[in-house]
Amino acid sequence: MARVGEAVSRFVAEIECVVRPEWIDANGHMNLAYYVVAFDLATDALYDVLGIGQAYRDTTPYSCFTVETHTLYEREMLVGEKLRVGAQVLARDDKRLIYFHEMFHAETSARVAAQELLALHIDMRVRRVTPFPEDRQAVIDAALRRREGMPLPHGAGRRITLERLPRT
Repeated sequence: MARVGEAVSRFVAEIECVVRPEWIDANGHMNLAYYVVAFDLATDALYDVLGIGQAYRDTTPYSCFTVETHTLYEREMLVGEKLRVGAQVLARDDKRLIYFHEMFHAETSARVAAQELLALHIDMRVRRVTPFPEDRQAVIDAALRRREGMPLPHGAGRRITLERLPRT
């Protein structure tokens, strides 16, 4: 299901899928949980390209845990429609990775949703945050260079807020 983005673009990995009948909610459109499912498939594809996916988990004592997400739902997706999700890397430090997914209607190319995620690199032997190995840092840095000079995608760095939050 996953395929590596071949064109030179901000996307490091892409997936495509079709909205399934079981993904439809009482409002007749794709339920919010299944947007997250599609984004998670894109995370798997991105991690594989970065060399921190399942093979990495199988051969090292390391993994990544997602610790924060922010999802924007912009348009409806209906049963049978095809979607495409592109994944890009926005930032990293020694132990953290910020990446961003954009979901598009495959036929119209309209953006339908976006998700920003923060992941931590974990040593599974002690289940604590640990630095990425240097070779993985180099691969992530190469992914970051793909988007040099490009503006952040719409919605990146956004937070949920009201102009003035009520005091409790």
